[in-house]
Amino acid sequence: MSRPAPALRSVGALAAHDLRLTARRGENVLVTIVIPIAVLLFFAGTSVIPNAAGRRVDFLLPGAIALGIIASGLVNLGIATAYERAYGALKRLGGAPLPRWALIVAKGTSVLVLELVQITALLAVGVVILGWSPGSGWSPLLFGAAVLLGTATFVGLGLLLAGTLRAEATLAIANGLFLGFLMLGGIVLPIDHLPDALRPIAALLPATALADLLRISLASATPATGSAAASAAILAVWAIGAGALTVRTFRWE
Repeated sequence: MSRPAPALRSVGALAAHDLRLTARRGENVLVTIVIPIAVLLFFAGTSVIPNAAGRRVDFLLPGAIALGIIASGLVNLGIATAYERAYGALKRLGGAPLPRWALIVAKGTSVLVLELVQITALLAVGVVILGWSPGSGWSPLLFGAAVLLGTATFVGLGLLLAGTLRAEATLAIANGLFLGFLMLGGIVLPIDHLPDALRPIAALLPATALADLLRISLASATPATGSAAASAAILAVWAIGAGALTVRTFRWE
């Protein structure tokens, strides 16, 4: 009998498998790649976002990147994992000769690779079509930290749904949250343009914190949460909370 492959090699193989499945599903490509670009281009050409300098893209591009991260972790990963669980595929993977943490790492790796494609495409659209450039004080390190923290948050939320609910419920709730974050999470509309009753809620959403942290890192627009520390703290609370609940409640079948 042959020995099991090393865990890291298995992680790479599983991540590549997840990416191939994502590429084959047209609806996944639509949600993760096409919709964030369409949102950026559409709202950059409207007067919904007020900007005295006329550079709506400064506000919208970080929001579109945040939307892509939400789509990858919450929607794409959450729904795909829920159906793997429903069909019994997750149970069979859980019985494979590798630690279960490797399965989680593989899924997280596939999300990060997908996000790299998203971010590259969005930045290309912003620079080439909309004439965007980062502010003079932008921080690559803070940008990378924002992406990693946002990924941890929305991967945790996606797996929380997938590991506790039926696949159909995960599909409905993940898509509903995606729309809710799009409307209330400071993605395309500053939260100070929301009704007064919704502003305190919007300020605490992980989508708002992620979009603001990306704006701060790119020195691109005024954040709603005030500072990088405040945005990072909100995201960290969501990431830790979602991760802890997932560990406690996730069921493999």
